[in-house]
Amino acid sequence: MELGMVGLGRMGGNMAQRLLTGGHHIVAFDPQPLAVKAAEGNGADGASSLDELVSKLTAPKAVWVMVPDGAPTESTIKSLAELLSDGDMILDGGNSNFNDSIRRSKELAESGIEFMDVGTSGGVWGLTEGYSMMVGGSDEAFARIEPLIQTLAPSLTSGYGHVGPAGAGHYVKMVHNGIEYGLMQAYAEGFELMNAREDMALDMAQIAEIWREGSVVRSWLLDLTAAAFQEDGDLSGLAAYVDDSGEGRWTVQESVDLAVPIPVITAALQARFRSRQDQPFGAKILSAMRNQFGGHAVRKAE
Repeated sequence: MELGMVGLGRMGGNMAQRLLTGGHHIVAFDPQPLAVKAAEGNGADGASSLDELVSKLTAPKAVWVMVPDGAPTESTIKSLAELLSDGDMILDGGNSNFNDSIRRSKELAESGIEFMDVGTSGGVWGLTEGYSMMVGGSDEAFARIEPLIQTLAPSLTSGYGHVGPAGAGHYVKMVHNGIEYGLMQAYAEGFELMNAREDMALDMAQIAEIWREGSVVRSWLLDLTAAAFQEDGDLSGLAAYVDDSGEGRWTVQESVDLAVPIPVITAALQARFRSRQDQPFGAKILSAMRNQFGGHAVRKAE
């Protein structure tokens, strides 16, 4: 099949390469010329602009957008909408908010342009292992692009699916990432607890390796944790600062909107917020209250 790929970063570039390896014709564009050149080296037909990319595609055209969520995705899709025609298709494989995907689908439909939202997971390992993909959109549009999805997926029959109408793909990916927050936090807390037992001199790298085989808590996330311990045994090279990319917040907000309790995911998100604070003001308030009501000893600021 033929596909235009916009965005050739770590994910987009690898996805283009996997599609090329699978025999598809890829027209590739990225604002960074070096990224386009790299894609051309893998067999892609490079483009220097969105206009050129669209002009090189054969109708009905399909363009996959793989750029950061928010303003970059919004502006890219709006620009493509002005270049594409009735019967063409835009696929958003980034981490867009599902509400934006529902809106974009309705707006593009007014011009006869199909929209598919593809929640994509797999990270840098997707090139060799394949990507997990959750696809939202019409049945007809999914049938049209399924050969592309099958090439990107771990196999022709697994690791992907048409999960519902427009917005459903990014909705399921949002919850997927929320669950990821909870799993990561559980591992982090467990290892921190063991690390605090200094008298036992527990080897975190050894334990991670033991758990990777046969254990009920084995997972790819644990594999990555084990690799991190191999690179830096006590993680001294890392700061205890954990960012969040949006999906965790959206998942928690959705739980509030639907009145569905998700305490583990919520706590995991809050833990990331706390990691970014040096001397949290709330902790100072707690210390002050203990001192005021009971004369408990407090530690003075340095």
